[in-house]
Amino acid sequence: MKTVLLCAALCAPGCVMAQDLRISDACIRAPMPGAPVVSGYLTITNPGPVADRLTGGRADFAEVMQIHGMTMEGEVMRMRQRVDGLPVPAGATVTLQPGGDHLMFTGLNFAPKSGDTVQVTLTFDRAGPVTLPMPVCAGGPAGRVQ
Repeated sequence: MKTVLLCAALCAPGCVMAQDLRISDACIRAPMPGAPVVSGYLTITNPGPVADRLTGGRADFAEVMQIHGMTMEGEVMRMRQRVDGLPVPAGATVTLQPGGDHLMFTGLNFAPKSGDTVQVTLTFDRAGPVTLPMPVCAGGPAGRVQ
């Protein structure tokens, strides 16, 4: 009972806790008709004393989930897979957002629609697999049109 109350006190609705990690603001951007990929966004907070690393994950609606980052090369923004994963430093918050680090789902088995909620399992070095509901938003995080 204390664990549930503590989790409820630390984590708002739509938030998932695993080990020292708090995952919130999760959202899948609704794909354009016929699009072969869809992106996902969320916030990972690590208030604990030990770093972790997001190394991958999976979702039923896609064959592959990768972690991608965006970098500027001259005046061109390039997207690259983060093959070594995404560090989540101790005492820090990492935000996956449009134009920055994000989840990329490819080989869609079906196209999630705005208003749906899909289950996604993230894999961390320390926290292990963490399954969370991710609502599908018309424009990305907080339903904003990007």
